[in-house]
Amino acid sequence: MAYQYIRFFNEIGIDDIPLVGGKNASLGEMYQKLIPQGVKVPNGFAITAEAYRYMLESTDSLEPLRETLDALQADNVDSLARCGRKARDIVYSAGLPTDLEDEICRAYQQLQQQYGDELSLAVRSSATAEDLPTASFAGQQDTYLNVNGSAELLEACRRCFASLFTDRAIHYRIDQGFDHFSVALSIGVMKMVRSDLASSGVMFSLDTESGFRDVVFITGAYGLGENVVQGNVDPDEFYVHKPTYLKGHRCVLRRLLGAKKIKMVYNEGNTREATKNIVTSASERERFCLQDEDVLKLADYAIKIEQLYSQAAGKERPMDMEWAKDGLDGELYIVQARPETVASQKQGMMLEDFQLQGSGEVMARGHAVGGKIAKGKAHVITSTKHLAEFRAGEVLVADTTSPDWEPIMKIAAAIVTNRGGRTCHAAIIARELGIPAVIGCDDATETIKSGEQVTVSCAEGDTGKVYSGDIPFRIEQTDLADFKRPKTKIMLNLGNPDLAFKSSFLPNDGVGLARMEFIINEYIKVHPMALLYPDKVENNAEKLEIKRLLLGYKKPADYFVQRLSEGVGTIAAAFYPKPVVVRLSDFKSNEYASLLGGASFEMNEENPMIGFRGASRYTHPAYQEGFALECLAMKRVRDEMGLTNVILMIPFCRRVEEGKRVLEKMAEYGLKQGENDLKIYVMCEIPNNVILIDAFAELFDGFSIGSNDLTQLTLGVDRDSEIVAFDFDERDEGVKTFIRMAVEGAKRNGRYSGICGQAPSDYPEMAEYLIKLGIESMSLNPDTVIKTTLRVLEVEKDLET
Repeated sequence: MAYQYIRFFNEIGIDDIPLVGGKNASLGEMYQKLIPQGVKVPNGFAITAEAYRYMLESTDSLEPLRETLDALQADNVDSLARCGRKARDIVYSAGLPTDLEDEICRAYQQLQQQYGDELSLAVRSSATAEDLPTASFAGQQDTYLNVNGSAELLEACRRCFASLFTDRAIHYRIDQGFDHFSVALSIGVMKMVRSDLASSGVMFSLDTESGFRDVVFITGAYGLGENVVQGNVDPDEFYVHKPTYLKGHRCVLRRLLGAKKIKMVYNEGNTREATKNIVTSASERERFCLQDEDVLKLADYAIKIEQLYSQAAGKERPMDMEWAKDGLDGELYIVQARPETVASQKQGMMLEDFQLQGSGEVMARGHAVGGKIAKGKAHVITSTKHLAEFRAGEVLVADTTSPDWEPIMKIAAAIVTNRGGRTCHAAIIARELGIPAVIGCDDATETIKSGEQVTVSCAEGDTGKVYSGDIPFRIEQTDLADFKRPKTKIMLNLGNPDLAFKSSFLPNDGVGLARMEFIINEYIKVHPMALLYPDKVENNAEKLEIKRLLLGYKKPADYFVQRLSEGVGTIAAAFYPKPVVVRLSDFKSNEYASLLGGASFEMNEENPMIGFRGASRYTHPAYQEGFALECLAMKRVRDEMGLTNVILMIPFCRRVEEGKRVLEKMAEYGLKQGENDLKIYVMCEIPNNVILIDAFAELFDGFSIGSNDLTQLTLGVDRDSEIVAFDFDERDEGVKTFIRMAVEGAKRNGRYSGICGQAPSDYPEMAEYLIKLGIESMSLNPDTVIKTTLRVLEVEKDLET
């Protein structure tokens, strides 16, 4: 069946962008090359850009269109609205030539032969300049869903052609330097995936905030995908680690449950609106919109799509993709793929680190977009009618944004929204503009008032904060292009998984101390024994909170194991395959008691610093079952996730016999030293660890010197006591002697030695002392890595001369 203005997906590929636009060319490329690899793409056809030009020329619409756009004042919002409306009217009123209408209807009938007469359509615009590596053109033209019958299809096509001149599309082309008449519009007509009966969303083959390339980042919500794209809903989030996936490990790295308060479905009946939003049920909000097998299948799709486009480009090409699950056939489909246009386009090796220098009242919290900080007067806008009132340098505060808002977004200091996830419209535009955004705050338009001075911080992990007032901050820039590496290994102290991907870009040799306590405190919040014995929790309010946290989990133990393994796994994945030393829990009894339900399982100790902590807990009846959960989580990280770069470390091991008991118990729980290359270190933080280092070396594979506790126990000083804290000094000769003995003892026994205490981060002279001793590694706080590394290089150079 011959067509002049129609090309089916199996006839087009990535080289056909001038003819069918980026979106359609991409769909054709995937349809031809990835369906044989198991990636599902709904079939369809493209109405070519030649059809668009033919329509304008045959109806003498080009000249009045040029006159209209010539009269446009680009920076005048009223002029933009007026000229845009007139341009759309010109294109829409032109209508479709009869022969073009006939071709469209015949192609529709051909598609019905494949999918049946009940086929509904998605009609999507595809501009010939869109989806380029440096300009996304995302959301600039219109999409029409649930289109049924020839008459509806033709009407949707007329509206699609006219949408090349939406206000947002006109403004975006001006910003990107595209001539309005060098860009044409193709239309994609494809099988409508019935995600209204299931779920849909957006995914990237990298982490959108940090640019970390070893993960697939997936967002999703119930219903049609427009809510996720436009930021009308706070979606679920999932990560899959690409290197271990490619090695055969099928495990979700990390997940975050989104609110998903609404979903978009078809609007049945005789109505002008094809879709509508309805409230999701409580049970839908409390569970993830995708099962793990779906997440892993999408990751497989993303990896194959990235590989396809990378081969074509001759270099790694991270991708931005839209997916949809069909509620009728249960299959997952890719409905759009384009090159990612922000993180992957960053040039050079300049490391930029934003750091707050104060604090204040937190007015709103949400998802952090970007790692920057910005200040300005808040301007709350509740309607597009007030867009013209916005001034350059203000902080835009809104319920959500759409492409119509882009003229003011580009002059905002920062963006804050009530709704949306990290792949929504506001987030995408904020990244393109290089400004911070705090997305999905829920009530920002209520808690923040117009005219208030605010500081927007996205430099504190995944949670972005809007502070009241003008809080100072500093920016540290480091050019890593010629940054030399010392012989001494420089590792990181890290506990917060939210900072892992970003921190991985620092010059490092891995993580010398990953603190489990932060993950338990922030991501689990519940005492492990309270999960195993909820009836023993005495506080009723805490009982209810624990019950709420456990929603969606088959049993309480699953909650602890999954949350802990995902937190640790995120850190391990960020630095893979470099070593990541994970210290098993080292809460003191008073800190354990502060967890939900903890007071029912902890005794009151006068001096918890030298009390029931570390190794002594692991084999004790009061905590042994809790330790078993920790071990199950670490086994999941290493065995199921495939993150065998994780090294485990025992804290506060007082005696050799205690160390033996702990190793036996770990083996009993599936963590046998040596199996699957498992190494187990011990903290060297008690004088007895140093004095008996030869005996401890027979048990453990290495030592990490904890200079904080070693100093306290050597000097008999509680650094938290205001009256004697002045005597806490890691540079004391007695402390330094113990450190020297530890390093020498490790060397003597052929064991690894490192230091993870505060000393080398705080004192350059201690770093120098450790290098001269020949310590293998120093583990530093991320904010001191650059400074200390430079000092280490100087010392090593001096030692060579």
